[in-house]
Amino acid sequence: MSRKKLLGGILIVAACLLVTILLGAAGWVWSYARAQPSPASQQLYEGINYERMVRRSPRPLVIHVVSVDLRADGIRFFVTPGNPESALPLKARTTSQFLNEFNQQIAINGDGFQPWHSYSLLNYYPHRGDPVSPIGLAASEGMVYHSAAENLPVLYIARTNQARFNTPIGRVYNAISGSQMLVEQGQAVAIADKNPQPRTAVALDKAGKRLIIVVVDGRQPDYSEGATLAELAEIMIEQGGYFGMNLDGGGSTTLVKEGRFGRAEVLNSPIDHRIPGWQRPVGNHLGITANTK
Repeated sequence: MSRKKLLGGILIVAACLLVTILLGAAGWVWSYARAQPSPASQQLYEGINYERMVRRSPRPLVIHVVSVDLRADGIRFFVTPGNPESALPLKARTTSQFLNEFNQQIAINGDGFQPWHSYSLLNYYPHRGDPVSPIGLAASEGMVYHSAAENLPVLYIARTNQARFNTPIGRVYNAISGSQMLVEQGQAVAIADKNPQPRTAVALDKAGKRLIIVVVDGRQPDYSEGATLAELAEIMIEQGGYFGMNLDGGGSTTLVKEGRFGRAEVLNSPIDHRIPGWQRPVGNHLGITANTK
């Protein structure tokens, strides 16, 4: 290698390291400097309500709840489509990319996925567009593109919007998996977990007529430090959840809605690479469309 090329390579690496340090420092300062937001509540669309709850106990928490009336006219669900012929059937996308690409109005991150690693801003996988596979069963509009993994729970949503955990309603239409059930018959499942993290979860009420999405921001000191799985279960129960399932969390946790000009607007504060607002490309997502108000 010539000296010129070697010097150029060193300069590129040095520049990347400097950018990483600056972004990390900016994220750290922003995490500690910003105040918690105000509580909020609004109807986003016909049949879809949003609430932001802000707490200081047992630690700083910002909690986002989306309630979807499964009987409302115009409600439609959509899971990221995948290629059932491929061992890695999905192309990684951020949740905002998913909403924009598939013209959804509400979207959250879905199942865990692989391969995945995150060592630094210079060394992580997947990037946007990289092939990945969900961990559990996944189906989009009748196409099952990944089979069930043993002991992982699944949320099934029929074409008619009937929804149920772990037992399909007729032919599988939309399905997305999680890591574990957190609420069974209105009771929290006993889980030994004392590690607050960003969380994404879905629940159904006792009548099966309402889907409840809970997103908890985390890893952002004095803004929102995250919830344990036991705390997440209690939040779902508070919101009327009778059955509830944990989805992928941590740096994957993201909630977006359609904003001005039809582009994604982030409702929560995702964090990846320790940078608040940085969205992680993930495997699949759950999207919702509705009649506008």
